[in-house]
Amino acid sequence: MGRGGKSKDRENGPERKCVVTGEVQPKFGLIRFVVGPDGQIVPDLADKLPGRGIWVSSDRNALQQASKKGAFNRGAKQQVTVPEDLVDQVEAMLVRRVVDLISLARKTGDAITGFEKVKDWLVKDYAEVLIQASDGSGRGKSKLRTPEGGSFIGWLTADELGQAFGRQTVIHVALGAGGLTHRVVEDAARLKGIRTRGGDDDHRKG
Repeated sequence: MGRGGKSKDRENGPERKCVVTGEVQPKFGLIRFVVGPDGQIVPDLADKLPGRGIWVSSDRNALQQASKKGAFNRGAKQQVTVPEDLVDQVEAMLVRRVVDLISLARKTGDAITGFEKVKDWLVKDYAEVLIQASDGSGRGKSKLRTPEGGSFIGWLTADELGQAFGRQTVIHVALGAGGLTHRVVEDAARLKGIRTRGGDDDHRKG
């Protein structure tokens, strides 16, 4: 896994073209949309809904441009209705997907929380991913380092991480090498494009 939570081992996977930027990239870096029966644009994060797919880079600016400058009309080759809160919808859906995946990883023993437990996994090289709440104490978070060759996710709140563990708030999480970890990293990377604005998410490497 590479910088910013992006995975390297699927760079040669299926590619799609962003209707806003024209850039062709692996589809896990984009958001798929379809036109619903009522002519309204619908996010399809799981890439399962029927219909012609319209792909937009998982980036807040790209999604805002698609909503305001007719890119969805061009992609659909028809007039469509775009919800005013489409970007917020996508963000909320991505948060839900990431939280649900972490919760599933917890149930399979591939996700743990608690400073000491996370530290232990990092020391023993069990951890593939370090997740820390964006609103957690900087002093506390600075005491843990992203695993060598692993990924860091730092744009979920303590409340959101808490939902994955059935707690009010959670600050530190580690993910092992289980099958769900890769999916967490990919969906978290898509969320990062919507939620962050060019901040450095790798500052805890080393």
